[in-house]
Amino acid sequence: MTYSTFSWKALLVTAALSLPTLAFAADPAMTKDGVLVDHNGMTLYTFAKDAGDKSMCNDKCAANWPPLMAASTDKSMGKWTVITRDDQKGQWAYDGKPLYTFVMDKKAGDMTGDGKMDGAWKVAKP
Repeated sequence: MTYSTFSWKALLVTAALSLPTLAFAADPAMTKDGVLVDHNGMTLYTFAKDAGDKSMCNDKCAANWPPLMAASTDKSMGKWTVITRDDQKGQWAYDGKPLYTFVMDKKAGDMTGDGKMDGAWKVAKP
């Protein structure tokens, strides 16, 4: 094996090992037009009945307002926190407010959930 072959292989291995850490450094959602959206561009919402980093939207509610789920390996960072739901699964929250999508939003940019339940559901903003 020549020095250049070894260097090339070492570089590839280093790059491959770096990829997983880069993936974890990304925020769980992003901002588009002043609104928080998931990585598919779907609008995220907050629920007024949630309090103290606790989701009050479970069971049937969560079927209509799917939580922005966090993997067991995800860690809180800055204003992004991972909360534990009643089912013991992780959910992302931003600035202490658990985040959800809405089943009636069919395409990226839809905001049909804003103001639902007498204003209890609001579009999430940074």
